[in-house]
Amino acid sequence: MVCSFFCLSGRKVVRSLGLATRIVAFMKSTEKTSQVVKPQAKEAVTAHVEIKKARSRAALSVALNLLLSIGKGVAGVLGGSSALVGDAIHSATDVVGSAAAYTGLWLAGKKHPSFPYGLYKAETLATLITSIAVILAGYEVGRRALLGPNILPDVAITLPVALISLVITFSFGFYQLRTGKKLHSKALQADARDYLADGLSTMVVVFSLIGAYYGVRLDRWAAGAVSIFIFWSGGNLLLRALRDLMDEAIDRDTERKIISLVEIHPRVEHVERCLSRMAGGRFIVDLDVILRSCSLELAHRIGHNLENNILRTFSQVVMTSVKIHSHEPDKLRRLMPVKKPEGQIEAHMARAPWFLLETINRADGEISHREYIPNPHWQAETKKGFLVGKWLLGFKPDQVIVVEKKEGTAAALLSEAGVELILSSDLAK
Repeated sequence: MVCSFFCLSGRKVVRSLGLATRIVAFMKSTEKTSQVVKPQAKEAVTAHVEIKKARSRAALSVALNLLLSIGKGVAGVLGGSSALVGDAIHSATDVVGSAAAYTGLWLAGKKHPSFPYGLYKAETLATLITSIAVILAGYEVGRRALLGPNILPDVAITLPVALISLVITFSFGFYQLRTGKKLHSKALQADARDYLADGLSTMVVVFSLIGAYYGVRLDRWAAGAVSIFIFWSGGNLLLRALRDLMDEAIDRDTERKIISLVEIHPRVEHVERCLSRMAGGRFIVDLDVILRSCSLELAHRIGHNLENNILRTFSQVVMTSVKIHSHEPDKLRRLMPVKKPEGQIEAHMARAPWFLLETINRADGEISHREYIPNPHWQAETKKGFLVGKWLLGFKPDQVIVVEKKEGTAAALLSEAGVELILSSDLAK
């Protein structure tokens, strides 16, 4: 019995191995354009740090599961409780599962030139292997429940151990769940759910032992119930691993948020295609983006900035590629700061009370639409240039007319976004 207990380990945190994110508008991110983060740096700073912290939690899970499985196993053997021995096997599978999860997380943080997309699926592979061990453990527990003797266990030995295990399991389960959400680790979140499921199976054992205290023989039935818990966990674990190995797409809500973040850029027409896949609880995203520009230099710069914005905003994205397709629209949008409607041009862009928005046919240069828009920030006491520049970017202009190209915040935001600044003197010529 003890031999079976140690041999049939294999299940939990790896199940863990098996996602809210919030979207930050491009306008807000441009406030920090001087602090551009490279994709490699983002991966090292965010994903790598989270994986490192998740590894330490997985190691703690291994130690705790080992203590629980040994304690319940010894008490079950000495007290003659098949249900508690089955619950010990249930926890023992978690030891191997947690160890596999730790190994998977350790490999996920490594880099190798032969694996350009990273080793994130090491978690998934560990999950797949562990799920098989879990199903085998469930079979063994079920077999013992059907064929084993139906005796009254020694409650004095088994009940205190079961109650202590119940408290520890639920307490650590909720703690692990909070940590997993904070670190965006599906491994730790699944590990936490496994702890809570283990708590339910231990609760069944506690009820059977209370029944035994009153002379009711429920031990075999409790062992059978524990085997069902194990089978259910193993099946879910196997399904999760297979979906990840088959490159399941990320959830639609996160995908829509990524697309919205890209399309809010003033030079982006729209996202033509978004391809994504899971990799060990992390995301890999490829986008085809239509840009309102024919400049290769501008397209390269905007594509690089978009990749950085995605990586900064969505911590679960570890790799992204933005493919730019330049497109020159039939109409262009042009803004000009003015003192009043039909008035003269304002030399200081941020102080302009009004802006003239013109829609121009690119083919013949004819103006198809003119509109005067009041500037809501022209009297702002602080950050006036940033507020005006951010507001202007919301119109997605192609050109902005200025009296002279000054080093102001509004002009810097527009230039960084790829908006062309045209001198009024050049326009007159």
